[in-house]
Amino acid sequence: MDTPEGLVVPCVKNVQSLSIFEIAAEMNRLQTLGLAGKLGVEDLSGVTFSLSNVGTIGGTYTKPVIMPPNVAIGALGKIQVLPRFDSEGAVTKAHVLNVSWSADHRVIDGATMARFSNLWKQYLEDPLTFVLDLK
Repeated sequence: MDTPEGLVVPCVKNVQSLSIFEIAAEMNRLQTLGLAGKLGVEDLSGVTFSLSNVGTIGGTYTKPVIMPPNVAIGALGKIQVLPRFDSEGAVTKAHVLNVSWSADHRVIDGATMARFSNLWKQYLEDPLTFVLDLK
C-alpha cells in the first residue's frame, strides 16, 4: 500500500475463511489505518501472499520480488485497450491486463502457480464463475 510514509504491506488474516464481503471490509479497514499511519504490528505480520497493483500508478508490467516471509506475490498492471485479432482474423479492441507471479519453489511449484494463474484468468474473464464458486 502506497502511503505518505512509504510502502507498507498490511495482512488480511485467514483470508481462506472469509467471504468476499469480509475480505473487502478488512481491506477497507487496513487501507484507512494505513493512510492515517496507524497500522499496528499485528496488521503488518503474518503475510504469506502479496498482491501489488502497479496499475494504480500507471505501471503496465513488473516482475514482483518475493519478500520474506511471503511465499508468493502477484503484480497487476493497468488495464490497456489494445488491438487483437478475433477468431475470424478481424482486428478488434481488447482490454488487456498484464499479471505476473513469483513464487518460492521450496513451497509452491510452478505447475501449481500456473493452475492458479489460469483459474484467476478465468475468474477475470467470466466473473459469474467466480460468483458461483464463492463460499
